[in-house]
Order: sequence, then C-alpha cells, then structure tokens
Amino acid sequence: MSLRTAPLSVPSERDRETLFTPELRAEIDRHIAKYPAEWKQSAVMPALTLVQEANGGWLSRELMDDVAAYLEMPAIAVYEVATFYGMYDLEPTAKHKVCVCNSISCLLSGSEDLIAHVAQKYGVKPGQTTPDGRFTFKEVECLGACRHAPAVLVGKTYHEKLSAQELDKLIEGLE
Repeated sequence: MSLRTAPLSVPSERDRETLFTPELRAEIDRHIAKYPAEWKQSAVMPALTLVQEANGGWLSRELMDDVAAYLEMPAIAVYEVATFYGMYDLEPTAKHKVCVCNSISCLLSGSEDLIAHVAQKYGVKPGQTTPDGRFTFKEVECLGACRHAPAVLVGKTYHEKLSAQELDKLIEGLE
C-alpha cells in the first residue's frame, strides 16, 4: 500500500460522531482521557490498535483517515505511526499472526534459525500468509524480551526461549 500520495490532513467536515461504532468510540475516548485535552493525539497507538482489532487485524487507509479525523490530527502523522511500528498491518492478514523477533539479542539466541525453519517448513516468508491461510508470518524488530531470547509472539501471547520444535507445537495448535 503506497501512502506517498496521501493528503496531509483529513477533510474537516467529517463528523466524528459517525466514525466507528459507539463502543469503539467509547474505548478510544477512554484512552484519550489519559492525556491533557490538547494532547489527545497521544492516544494514536491505542486507537490504531483498537481499530485494527475491530477490522479483523489490519488497517485500511480509510480507517487510518478516520483515526486522524477522530483525534483531530494530520493523516500523515497517523500513517507515520502505522508504518513505523510492526504491530500494525496495512493489508489483510490471516486470523493468526506468528511474529519472530529479529533484534540482536534474539538473533544471537537463535531467532534467525526460527525464521528459516518457519519459511522452510510452512512455505512462507516473513510478511506472507501460509498457503493454507492458517497464519501470517512476520519478522519484527523487537518484542522486548531480550533476556529470554529468542522471543516469539503468537497472536497476543509472548513466548520466550523457543526451539523450532516448540514453535511447531504452537503453530500446530492454531485453529
């Protein structure tokens, strides 16, 4: 998805009260309330996370524009966040995501072998979905678990010090 032609802001005539569901707006508002009123844009990451989850695991440009309008911030600022952090997906993904950390600690502890194993055994490279559609495989910059590397995120659950065989068991357990 190319964002280079994106407008710098969302048209101001958008009605914030029609964006998202009432429940989703309430949840975003809960995060906005954690910040001073003039800093509500600080809630962009939780807002993107909530919107992504509500959309089946990915963010469309329209949804990012909606987040920008809701938080009253330039759309480009939302795109910058969504494209910088590996937790956001800009294309549809499988129901499950398997993310292997590629930070230096994890690489030194075997994540490179895990990445190669998943690619070979399941026929999927980082950024792709398995041919059977069971999971999307991602290589991510850091999962914040350096002490117990290599770290893997399966869905929303962190796993540490995994061997290829242990990772296979987790993958085989996916519905």
